[in-house]
Amino acid sequence: MSELETERLILRRWKESDRDPFARMSADPESMKYLGGTWDKTISNGFIDRIEKHFDEYGYSMYALEHKQSGELIGFTGLRNVPFEAHFTPAVEIGWRLAPAFWRQGYAFEAATESLRHGFNVMGLKEIVSFTSPVNIPSWSLMKKLGMKTDSKDNFRHPKVPAGDILSEHVLYRLRKE
Repeated sequence: MSELETERLILRRWKESDRDPFARMSADPESMKYLGGTWDKTISNGFIDRIEKHFDEYGYSMYALEHKQSGELIGFTGLRNVPFEAHFTPAVEIGWRLAPAFWRQGYAFEAATESLRHGFNVMGLKEIVSFTSPVNIPSWSLMKKLGMKTDSKDNFRHPKVPAGDILSEHVLYRLRKE
């Protein structure tokens, strides 16, 4: 599974040329406001390296999102194994992050819809989860728009976010194959 395509986007493996634009996006406070703060280039590159390792090990991961018309990297969307233990793991999560210039234009929905389609219809997954802090209204709004459901009994404290941090509490959303 090397590439997926939507009307406006190419979902593909990461290229060396993606590292600088992704580092700029990861250093942008607006882009990272619900993700615990900005990243320097070392952390950003490490994230890409982990994504690519996940692709190599499992055949799927977080795709680089390329805008078809401009060829520009606008963020990422895709599926990966949840990288921590919680009451709902093991599980496959869908995630996304887009540069702010591409927010509120339907790109995240378009890419996530294609990722879900691929996960259920090609990979044969029975359930895909997503999670975020309650303050991240744009993400949980997208989860609802994708048809994902939540139950307050599934809420959890993210084990990689310090207790007491505004981002430590998380809401879990699930989508099961119909």
